[in-house]
Amino acid sequence: MQKGFEQLNYYEMLDIKPDAVPFEIRHAYNAALQVYQPGSLASYSFFSGDERRDILSLIEKAYATLINDQARKDYNEELISRGELNAEKVASPAVKKPVSIFNISHSPAVRIVITNNEALKRKINQSQLIGDILAQNALCGADLKKIRSELGVEIEQIAQETKIRHDHLRSMEEDHIARLPAAVFLKGFVRSYLKCLCLEPVEELSTRYMDTVARFPQK
Repeated sequence: MQKGFEQLNYYEMLDIKPDAVPFEIRHAYNAALQVYQPGSLASYSFFSGDERRDILSLIEKAYATLINDQARKDYNEELISRGELNAEKVASPAVKKPVSIFNISHSPAVRIVITNNEALKRKINQSQLIGDILAQNALCGADLKKIRSELGVEIEQIAQETKIRHDHLRSMEEDHIARLPAAVFLKGFVRSYLKCLCLEPVEELSTRYMDTVARFPQK
C-alpha cells in the first residue's frame, strides 16, 4: 500500500498479472489512458497536471515493454533476478478477461445517480453521528462506512460515480489493509469517495484517513 506509482513494476502500473496475454495488456493500457488523460472524470481529483504527465509517461513505457515479446522477456528476467517475480507466474498465460483497478465499462449501463448534493449536505449538518466522526482526530474505513450508511447511500452508487471497483471500496470500508491498492491510488479513491458524499474539507479528511490507515498493522 505504501508504494508510489513510480515504485510499481510495469504489471502493477497496468494492474495486470504477470501471465497476462497481449489482449489483456492492450485492454489495460487503453483503460489506463482513459483514467489519466487530461479531463478524465475518473481521476480529475487524484493528481496534478505534472503528476498526470509523469504517470502517463510511465504507462507508455510499461506498455511498450510488456507488449514486445523480447523486451518483456528481458524485463521478467530482471524482476526474477531481483526477487520481485516468481518465474512460474510468467509461464503459459491463460486466455482470460482482464480486470482493471477502475470500473470502466464501454457498454451501455443504467446509471445510478447519487443523491443530490444539497440533500446530502443537509443530512450531514443534521447528523450527530457524522458530526462526532468528523470531529475525531482519526478517520478509518469503518468510519466512512458508518457515514455512508447514515446518509443512505449504497456502495454501488459510489462505485458508479467514481468508477472505482467494488472490491477496493469494500476493502477501504472494512479496513482490509493488505487488500488496499497502492497509496498513490488509495488517496485518490478516498478523495473521490468523500466528494461523492459531500464530506468536507476533502484534503484534510483524506490526509486524516491516510495517516490513520498507515498506522494499522498489515494483515
